[in-house]
Amino acid sequence: MNSELIAILGATLAAAVPLIFAGLGELITEKSGVMNLGVEGMMLIGAVAGFAGGVHWGVGGGLLCGAVAGLLAALPFAFLTLSLGANQPAAGLALTIFGTGLSAFIGQYFVSQSMPGLQAWAVPGLAQIPVIGPVFFNQTYVVYLSYLTFAIVAWTLARTRVGLILRAVGESPDAAHAIGYPVISIRYAATLCGGALSGIAGAYLSTVYTPLWVQNMTAGRGWIAVALVVFAAWKPWRLMLGAYLFGGMTILQMYLQGKSLQLPAVLASIPHLQDAVDVLMHNVLGTSQFLASVPYLATIIVLVLISRDRRVLFLSFPASLGKPYIEGR
Repeated sequence: MNSELIAILGATLAAAVPLIFAGLGELITEKSGVMNLGVEGMMLIGAVAGFAGGVHWGVGGGLLCGAVAGLLAALPFAFLTLSLGANQPAAGLALTIFGTGLSAFIGQYFVSQSMPGLQAWAVPGLAQIPVIGPVFFNQTYVVYLSYLTFAIVAWTLARTRVGLILRAVGESPDAAHAIGYPVISIRYAATLCGGALSGIAGAYLSTVYTPLWVQNMTAGRGWIAVALVVFAAWKPWRLMLGAYLFGGMTILQMYLQGKSLQLPAVLASIPHLQDAVDVLMHNVLGTSQFLASVPYLATIIVLVLISRDRRVLFLSFPASLGKPYIEGR
């Protein structure tokens, strides 16, 4: 396979990591019946905290700081919505606004700093497999951690008692409470877990993928993560595919900025046709604003097309999603 294509596929996996962590975190949260629209804010808080920690303790310390910061950011949301019964979408939007402002305020002290980043680690034996090896097994350890996180979440939700309880709480909290499960405590745990994973997603952007702090560096990835969960019908494997789709489109638009479309010789012989195509590519399709929007547009369009089956969405939809629940009422 062409080495250029292998490089693009490998970069796609790295670009998808923030969506995988944030999407899986939101999936866990929504499976418990809680809708947290504050993923973007938690990612930004995790990004600035992760960069601050990474400057002092390296990438590992940065990721840990991002996880803790994301968890702490989710805590007031959990208190408002679970303990006080506040409106979940409104509280989530407030969390996003708060996270955007707080990260911008703290981040002003780190604008001039940078980090060395993280080198790829080739898995012995696996990295030598043709095509698959260089793409999947010549990555940073955080990419491998995303594989492991996906496997753990998918297995836990589908095969374990913990996953069964989480789904039961999301489907019918009254019934779960009646048989003795602490609904509010379980929802707290799911929400805080989602916050921690969102924080890791943001920290990855600032410590590994970039690695530096830029205001609003998540660039809407938190909203894409929320959309992925819904359009993936709350299925981890579909969420993973959607994340890789977004990552692929992100890398592709960067690649296209440095390329020009050359027509076949027969078409190029038509007077001024090649010139017209060059103008179209560089002045319209090649503009940074258009190309930057391509990953978001393509991801949403494809996800809408593959989720047109309303029956699948209805069967997968957690019945109590977004509905406040107060024990004893």
